[in-house]
Amino acid sequence: MHIHILGICGTFMGSLAILAKAQGHQVSGSDQHVYPPMSTQLEAAGISLMQGYAPEHGQHADVLVVGNAMSRGNPAVEAMLNQNRRYISGPQWLAEQVLQDKWVLAVAGTHGKTTTSSMLAWILDYAGMSPGFLIGGVPKNFDVSARLGATPFFVIEADEYDTAFFDKRSKFVHYRPRTAILNNLEFDHADIFEDLAAIQKQFHHLVRIIPSEGLILAPAEDQNIAEVLSQGCWTKVEHYSLAANAVVEWKVQPESEDGSRFQVLHDGVSVGVVRWAHSGRHNMSNALTAIAAARHVGVLPEQSIAALSCFEGVKRRMEQIGQVRGVTIYDDFAHHPTAIATTLDGLRKQVGSQRIFAVIEPRSNSMRMGVHKSQLATASSAADQVLWYQPQGVNWDLQDVVQASQNQAKLYQSTDAIISSLCEQLAEGDHVVIMSNGGFEGIHGKLLKLLEST
Repeated sequence: MHIHILGICGTFMGSLAILAKAQGHQVSGSDQHVYPPMSTQLEAAGISLMQGYAPEHGQHADVLVVGNAMSRGNPAVEAMLNQNRRYISGPQWLAEQVLQDKWVLAVAGTHGKTTTSSMLAWILDYAGMSPGFLIGGVPKNFDVSARLGATPFFVIEADEYDTAFFDKRSKFVHYRPRTAILNNLEFDHADIFEDLAAIQKQFHHLVRIIPSEGLILAPAEDQNIAEVLSQGCWTKVEHYSLAANAVVEWKVQPESEDGSRFQVLHDGVSVGVVRWAHSGRHNMSNALTAIAAARHVGVLPEQSIAALSCFEGVKRRMEQIGQVRGVTIYDDFAHHPTAIATTLDGLRKQVGSQRIFAVIEPRSNSMRMGVHKSQLATASSAADQVLWYQPQGVNWDLQDVVQASQNQAKLYQSTDAIISSLCEQLAEGDHVVIMSNGGFEGIHGKLLKLLEST
């Protein structure tokens, strides 16, 4: 079958294309922005790419798979509808062509989906279970974002974003998981959800389709998740917590302040100690849920803990991308104040009194709309200095955040000005965290290159 994907260079749709190609389909695709690294990854897989959305793109395909970035008025969408072409959303195609008859392990939540999915896929692989997976990032242990796998087990990052212009349900309702992690729940995606209750409704749609013989893993202290489950739940729920006094199935006992070493307790009994190169309470929580989910498919916690000791992390999730003259540079996919806060807190506990410079571009749709602006000053407080970037299309003034900051903060209108400011200040032992869910004008590479040349 020849499938043509509209919006193929997005992380989800590009990964879907790789899975379709691995199944033996002829795959082509169109996107407005065809550029590396996704374009090179797709071309290396033998997938034909077309720039833009001309009506004739994919005219010989058997079916058009439509990404959720497509909307009415798009030339390819209008031609598709006018010509009565066969079309389907990406999540539905995945459900019908890949996930049918699979034991799906889905990771949902506002934060931690990519990292937790990567941990879980790696644990299963380490245990010899050769899972399939589709993850919204690139786990370093695999160096690909998706694969079919060789067993019935399939790990998927279960995104709550909408499915397509013709299907406004969250993507994850298509996946029909047997094991589901509900990491956390906060208000996000203000461009498609009116309020928190609207997101909770979608999460309950997910809960409704999990089998009674399945398993839900939920945080004990998250009231928003508790409200979702209180609307009706027909599946066994195991709770987890980082609180020392919590009475839950899964908890941790830290053995280091930065989270690089901690005991895992199941029903109050220690099942081993995780020792790894990662830090932060959020990563302890992610690890705990991955261990618990793996146990549901037969992996002993001790084996999961051994796997996590060699978990390499995920590209663009506090990824150390270089060290020049004693200055360490990180790339982080920050998209929400809570993600900023937990990431910086984890680094602070790891590096102690060494200086942290946070370079932040508020690029997600919710951040660009100013929904979280009142939380940003506090979220970035663990950094010694915050360099805020005002991108085009943000219709509120980040100077309000600068003025509310208790630490040193400044607003910049260009990435060149940010780089210049950093190079004037950085010294041996400093840490620079570049936080954005986009390319940020290649600031990472430019900064490293300039530091190397001076």
